Amino acid sequence: MAARPDVNASTQPGPLAAASPSLPPRGGVRLRALVLIRWGAVAGQLFTAAVVHWGLGFSLPLLPVGGAIALSALLNVAVSLGRPASARVDDREAAIFLAFDVVQLAVLLYLTGGLTNPFALLLLAPVAIGANVLSLGSNIALSLLTIVSIALLGLFHQTLPWLGRPPEFPEIYQAGVWVGLTLTALLITLYGWRLAEEARQMTDALAAAQAALAHEQRLSALGALAAAAAHELGTPLSTIAVVAKEMLREVEADDPLREDIELLAAESDRCRSILARLSVDPAGDVSDAYTLVPLPALIEAAAQNYRREGITISFESGPMGEGVPTTAPIQVRSPEIMQGIGNIVQNALSFARQTIRITTRWTTEWSEVEVSDDGPGFSEALLDELGTPFISTRQGVEGHMGLGVFIAKTLLERTGASVSFGNRGGGRDGAIVVVRWPNPVFKAT
Repeated sequence: MAARPDVNASTQPGPLAAASPSLPPRGGVRLRALVLIRWGAVAGQLFTAAVVHWGLGFSLPLLPVGGAIALSALLNVAVSLGRPASARVDDREAAIFLAFDVVQLAVLLYLTGGLTNPFALLLLAPVAIGANVLSLGSNIALSLLTIVSIALLGLFHQTLPWLGRPPEFPEIYQAGVWVGLTLTALLITLYGWRLAEEARQMTDALAAAQAALAHEQRLSALGALAAAAAHELGTPLSTIAVVAKEMLREVEADDPLREDIELLAAESDRCRSILARLSVDPAGDVSDAYTLVPLPALIEAAAQNYRREGITISFESGPMGEGVPTTAPIQVRSPEIMQGIGNIVQNALSFARQTIRITTRWTTEWSEVEVSDDGPGFSEALLDELGTPFISTRQGVEGHMGLGVFIAKTLLERTGASVSFGNRGGGRDGAIVVVRWPNPVFKAT
């Protein structure tokens, strides 16, 4: 079966391209967040050292332990003074910041028993933070540093602080702690980064969808302004035209002012014709953003801006079953529907060979629009993932971000519709996208 190579929007510039040509780069993490986390770590380390040494009576190497904690605090002060707390650090700076925390914790654990210290689990804290804020490469580097630190602590460390003779842990137990910490660091990195990355992708995709919708709403507002201007200017222009005609009748043919009056009358007629076109041209007038129109007419209006030479777009409509009104249901001409259907048609044009068929059907329980093409069909490997962001085999190439279908699905679902994807004839006859709304509204009701 031929595989449809992409599910992104078309190669033609459209509303999406105009509204959101590219996503802004991710801005890393705020310095304030990392500084506050480290201050919490410094406070916890000081409290723990004080309780262990003076509260429980365990003997700690206070000078080296205090020095390691003080170094962390001094570095925090230096970072805070050098840059404003609201500044955002990039991926490399955040990775270095967390790598220092791993090394500082490893030094403290080396001084206090290594992996036999119950607080060895704290080595996983920087890894967990990094999984949410760092890139994959930085996460791998931070995880490798943590794993190396765990391995070294398993081999080299000072005696665990204890009252009397320290306990002797079996080697198999110490090896198990090393394996457990190592595997946990890897799992936190892989699963934490994967989940955080999906959340970031969804945020980026929703931002792109909002930008596309805002673009369509701005067009609607501009159309409404044009319609209001046409309405308000119609009366004074009519008055000017009447006065100009009266002046023409009063002025003699050889009067030097006659030429100017004729020009005034001609220009007023020209303005009236321009305003008339704004009022009656359905292709250029988007002022009826909240007008109820028949569903087939709405779909045709949404698709007409994407016609392309060499590809035929045919429209069909009609009721399904008996006892169904022959007149089409009415629908709100909203920016969501215009943008969503437009994106679906735009995507179909990218893969159609000769024809695209848009069929509008309705019953008393639902109304639907089916967009089908004679292209290669959707890839079976991607069919279940369609409608999620950044699904595209051309992702990152020529601005294709895999957001066209996601934006269309998101916007149409905001109108109460459900969107499904499939192939005709097992993918041999092209792709099908079906948009269905429940509970259609007919003009008679």
